[in-house]
Amino acid sequence: MRPAEVLKQLKQLREEYRRQSFSYTKEQRAEYDRLLVMRRERVKSFYADGRVSKGKTKQNVEVT
Repeated sequence: MRPAEVLKQLKQLREEYRRQSFSYTKEQRAEYDRLLVMRRERVKSFYADGRVSKGKTKQNVEVT
């Protein structure tokens, strides 16, 4: 499954969750958990490969 499809399905399940008075059926919960595991594995691979921005590095400037 492509990463974009995982995100779209997660979003769709979250919307259904709201429409169903904040509860999942057993099948929906299993699918949500499966998609969440896939997403977390992908994010972990980004960190392992160094593909995550660490933010701007602060430069040391001496004030005289």
